[in-house]
Amino acid sequence: MTEYYYSKNPDVEHAERQWTFELRGFNFKFTTDNGVFSKSTVDYGSRALLAAVDLSEAPAGPVLDMGCGYGPIGMTIAKLAPERRVDMVDVNERALDLARKNSELNQITNVTVFESAEYQNVTDQYAAIFTNPPIRAGKDVVQNILTGAYDHLLPDGELNVVIQKKQGAPSAKKTMMSIFGNVQIIHKDKGYYILQSIKLK
Repeated sequence: MTEYYYSKNPDVEHAERQWTFELRGFNFKFTTDNGVFSKSTVDYGSRALLAAVDLSEAPAGPVLDMGCGYGPIGMTIAKLAPERRVDMVDVNERALDLARKNSELNQITNVTVFESAEYQNVTDQYAAIFTNPPIRAGKDVVQNILTGAYDHLLPDGELNVVIQKKQGAPSAKKTMMSIFGNVQIIHKDKGYYILQSIKLK
């Protein structure tokens, strides 16, 4: 039933579980549930993306975790950059409840969690946007996440995307190039590509 993780209210029985996981040197406690993406462990794509996180070149300003699920990416970035606010958005209300719960559980206070289908309820501009896009939600959703990022980035802001080569990294790269005029592969890990585009001034 996990294919419904990208829907607003996954129609599956609750079965909460709690486990711990280390990301970038931080030990996190996660509560997860049925109906959310990768409920038993932090998925490899998110781990690959987090391994590449480096905000030293990004401008000052908040960070957006687009499609946050139960929170591993946004929470780790919030720990790595305590001076920044991290907004975490998702369409899945069950995932959002868990992201709030997990942020609290790990005493992370510089995050804001809210519902948004793609950028629908996102009004701010960000120093960086990170996303492990929901491939199973279909090409259009992934495309909208990539193209919509441009208007929500500050000048010199970065879009960072993890996507498997076999699940569309080459076409994502092409899309990002056409929107931003630049794209680079900043990290490769077991078929996962981390793509980055900068919003040039």
